[in-house]
This record gives sequence, structure tokens and C-alpha cells, in this order.
Amino acid sequence: MKSPYQYEEEVEVLEEVISVDERDLMVYNDDFNTFDHVTATLIKVCKHSAQQAEQCTWLIHYKGKCSVKKGSYEELKPMKDGICEAGIDAKIV
Repeated sequence: MKSPYQYEEEVEVLEEVISVDERDLMVYNDDFNTFDHVTATLIKVCKHSAQQAEQCTWLIHYKGKCSVKKGSYEELKPMKDGICEAGIDAKIV
């Protein structure tokens, strides 16, 4: 038997919005830095493993760029500066 009354239930939903301004540290390909130099720089500056740095270097070479780290601007800025000081083109996007 169907009830002749309809009920609406009011439900409060608590949403927590966490605003994280996550950015990418992008490294770009060029014609003058060697694979070894880029790989060594990623290991030193970004604390990559040798394998991770080598994979990023191949992506940079074949795709023209690679996001080597994600994080806030404040976290990525010193890494970007270190990569650029090594003569490699990098930007925070």
C-alpha cells in the first residue's frame, strides 16, 4: 500500500574544501645540454632516483618537455632556480 504522504528529508552535507595550489616544475629540451648533465641535475636538485631522472630526461628529449616535480610554488621555486643555474630551461606552470 502506498502512503498518501510524501516526506522530504533535509540533509546537511559538510564539505571540506582544501585549496592546494599544486603546480608543475616543467623542464624543457634544448640542443646543448647532455643527457648526463640533465640526469645528474635532476638527481641533485629534485632528489630523483637515477632511474626516475633518466626517464624524465628521455621524456624531455622526445616530448620536448617533462613535468619533473609537482608541488606548491614555494616548494618548487628553489628547485627551478637550481635547474636554471645548471643551464637547463625550467619553468613553474
